[in-house]
Amino acid sequence: MRMRVAAVVAAMVAAFASLPRAGLAADLPDASRHRPAIAAASDEGRQAIARFRLPPGATIRLLAAEPMLANPVAFAFDEQGRAYVAETFRFHKGVTDLRSHMHWLEDDLASRTVADRVAMYRKHLGEEFPTYSVEQERIKRLEDTDGDGVYDTDTVFADGFRSPEDGLGAGVLARKSAVYYTCLPKLWLLEDADGDGRSDARTPLHDGFGVHVAFLGHDLHGLEIGPDGRLYFTIGDRGLDVVTKEGRRLRLPDTGSVLRCELDGTNLEVFSSGLRNPQEIAFDDRGNLFTHDNNSDSGSDQCRITYLVEGGDHGWRIGYQFFDDRGAWNAEKLWHPPFAGQAAWIVPPIANLGNGPAGLTYNPGLGLGGRLQRTFFVADFKGSNALSGVRTFTLEPHGAGFQLGATEEFLWGMCATDVDFAPDGSLVMSDWVDGWAQPGKGRLYGLTFPDMAGRPDLEETRALVAADLSKRSVADLTGLVDHADMRVRQEAQFALVSQGPDGAAALEAAATGRSVTSLPGRLHGIWGLGMLARRQGRQTPVCRRLLDDPDPEVRAQAARVLGDTPDHSPATLERLAALLEDDSHRVRFFAAIALGKAGGAAAAPLLRDAVAAADDRDPWLRHAYVLALSRIDDRATNT
Repeated sequence: MRMRVAAVVAAMVAAFASLPRAGLAADLPDASRHRPAIAAASDEGRQAIARFRLPPGATIRLLAAEPMLANPVAFAFDEQGRAYVAETFRFHKGVTDLRSHMHWLEDDLASRTVADRVAMYRKHLGEEFPTYSVEQERIKRLEDTDGDGVYDTDTVFADGFRSPEDGLGAGVLARKSAVYYTCLPKLWLLEDADGDGRSDARTPLHDGFGVHVAFLGHDLHGLEIGPDGRLYFTIGDRGLDVVTKEGRRLRLPDTGSVLRCELDGTNLEVFSSGLRNPQEIAFDDRGNLFTHDNNSDSGSDQCRITYLVEGGDHGWRIGYQFFDDRGAWNAEKLWHPPFAGQAAWIVPPIANLGNGPAGLTYNPGLGLGGRLQRTFFVADFKGSNALSGVRTFTLEPHGAGFQLGATEEFLWGMCATDVDFAPDGSLVMSDWVDGWAQPGKGRLYGLTFPDMAGRPDLEETRALVAADLSKRSVADLTGLVDHADMRVRQEAQFALVSQGPDGAAALEAAATGRSVTSLPGRLHGIWGLGMLARRQGRQTPVCRRLLDDPDPEVRAQAARVLGDTPDHSPATLERLAALLEDDSHRVRFFAAIALGKAGGAAAAPLLRDAVAAADDRDPWLRHAYVLALSRIDDRATNT
């Protein structure tokens, strides 16, 4: 490996020689009084609109600009439409890129913990080490106080994230009075108890992310609440070594991962791994989770749209980065969509698309006035306005997984870093402005269509998103789990979960189709029952009965929930085993995973037979069977 590394060191160092470096410790300002460099107000943000290429009929307006915000990496809306913007000021000023310090390479690859990484800083930086504690990451809260649709008030919600081990503040999610924030090495819960727009309580939920320096931006990010009520987030290939609240140690130091936990941080687990830099994740309206992972900057591999599945390994290891030919990553075509003879140990991507995926979101249903339903929007950032913008893509079922549908450059000419839907249905983008270095500028733009103005359904949705649905009656909530917008459906589901026996009965009625008729409404009923089962530690008979439902998606989701909180009853295991021969590969997929958790050694021969019958034609189904067999782990039965 050393010979190949030597061949690329010179090129890497030359490419990054011009990056800014911090001054000597003697030149440091007092960190407690340091103020970040932010450009003054100007009309540049409005003038930039002229270069944007918009979809036909769309209009765009500037919502906020410097000095209200600067260097935006990610943003999120709360229920009231206030924007929380994760700003970076440590980009190249406390958070560095290994390509600027290739003489650190062996030490960096040997690093196994965050403490190892900080010790490496001390070793190599010497008197420059204090420069890694000057610049800070922070969150700005932007608010529209006069209702004209443009932000007019900004508040520093939280700042001071400037320890030497701190990374880029790259992920933010607002929910009620709490804000989840990822700034490695920690996942933070920030709370604003008095409602003044500033966090007054900070709780580190988890610590230990980012054991390597690696490449700039491969940080902790991607916060999303799933339909199962858990918090999902990502770490790039800077890796992790984390001790959970329950005392379990999670160690994946050399690859990127997706993790999940309860909203209070308990029950942290690795959901999927083998990723390079999954900056953001998004759920669709069937509860499937996706990311758009980046390429290796080699010019030979491509970015990957990836279906994230439980226990999946998607193939990337940080060591590939330092071979000039990227080693097995290219030689074995690990980044390619499924093909005959592909390595069987990976879960392959769906498709190759884009150049610099960053923010990712999914149309909740009434986004953009109902246009482009079931469509993903990804911020494709390439450091240049001409090469960057927002792409759209759709996915179509294919076996137990998916294939790429339609795709287009939706909005182009903007260095978009994140994209999300506001409560009013508009599509909002954060703009880095230009270049790779932090510009000291930043903007938010909102895209709408003229016919969205004044529409009653959009106004109703905005009001429902803003409302505290936990105070609604069970009857109201039962109707709302069938709403056209998935944000409303999900919050209604969460509210029913908290309503005791009456709420549980309403979820059963929705799941079985007695109170709602649409598939999305039924799925939220199933997911709500899954949340209750997880809290109570036991299943109700409803989900087992749903394994016989005529709708394959209902069967699949019932199996998924039964696997999440295993039901060991003989009747359930018998029905799950029968589903290994279901006409739907998707049903087989979730039935196999459920059997792997609950079936015991008796399920192993059934799974082996299913593997043989599948004939390795569906890589996602193969994964489910192998994962199930590995979890049963009965060596005598599996030989």
